[in-house]
Amino acid sequence: MKRTNLSIFIPHVGCPHKCSFCDQKSISGEVSAPRAAEVTKLLEEQAMHLAERGMCAEIAFFGGSFTAIPEGYMTELLEAAGQALRRYPEAYCGIRCSTRPDCISAEILDKLKNYGMTAVELGAQSMCDEVLKANRRGHTAEDVHRAARLIKESGLELGLQMMTGLYCDSREAVLYTAEEFIALQPATVRIYPTVILDGTHLGELYKSGVYSSFTADETIEICAQLLRRFTDSGIKVIRMGLHASADVEAAMLGGVYHPAFRELCESRLFLDDVVKQLSAYPTGSYMICTDPRNISRATGQKRCNIAALHEVGYDVTIKPMSGEYIKICEQTER
Repeated sequence: MKRTNLSIFIPHVGCPHKCSFCDQKSISGEVSAPRAAEVTKLLEEQAMHLAERGMCAEIAFFGGSFTAIPEGYMTELLEAAGQALRRYPEAYCGIRCSTRPDCISAEILDKLKNYGMTAVELGAQSMCDEVLKANRRGHTAEDVHRAARLIKESGLELGLQMMTGLYCDSREAVLYTAEEFIALQPATVRIYPTVILDGTHLGELYKSGVYSSFTADETIEICAQLLRRFTDSGIKVIRMGLHASADVEAAMLGGVYHPAFRELCESRLFLDDVVKQLSAYPTGSYMICTDPRNISRATGQKRCNIAALHEVGYDVTIKPMSGEYIKICEQTER
């Protein structure tokens, strides 16, 4: 059975800090936090659709710092989700939430487990204290280590979330964060390039000229590396880039946002692999065969991979071949 998430956004409720990049209304598209009755209604409506599609969903409380919201409200939401788990076991397979590293304790984790929580994601963003402080996160890298350890010891699945291109960030800091994540061995990771939104502290820094994020090309190259490193380490990357949102597009001042950001990164990885293989061949015309599922990644957005290969002397055509990742054949027609 295919698994998915059914996301319920709790925008900024409970978060004790206003981080430099944060505008939860634009990011989540939500204005007010849902009550338990709304959650119950949503889960009842979606249960039938999930079962019909042969899918099982984790009920996901995202957006705010779930374990920092008022205890009564958190319990209310957990009871609604827990009831749905019991009533619709064919549709729902667990609960997950996102929260801050400094809002985790053994007592909180015990309560989450009692209601059927299966995974907790920590919004770490960076493992460099200088970057965390500059972006007003209000926690340290050590808080991430402590919270991650508690989550894993509790038996819950650990997820980690990171950002690239924050204020005072650097390529070295991003790669260091990735290595620290790998050492913590989470089950999942989410990678979010910074989007600079109007009305945020980053927005003010950007407009004043004090701050600029990585360029789009730098971001794609760095995030493609992250994708490879996490995947090679057995860590599943479950999200790259913010979800498509008209609110984000309207409020965006800078940074990197693309509704198909992951595919851009996968395309860059494909290009790197092709270049590595073609380096053993003289320049010329070649046919590159790949599985039909890889065709768009192989070609690149607006045929950018084809153009990049042409610039270094290789004129290529892409052809589908089931089961192949990259198979290079010299073309017979010149």
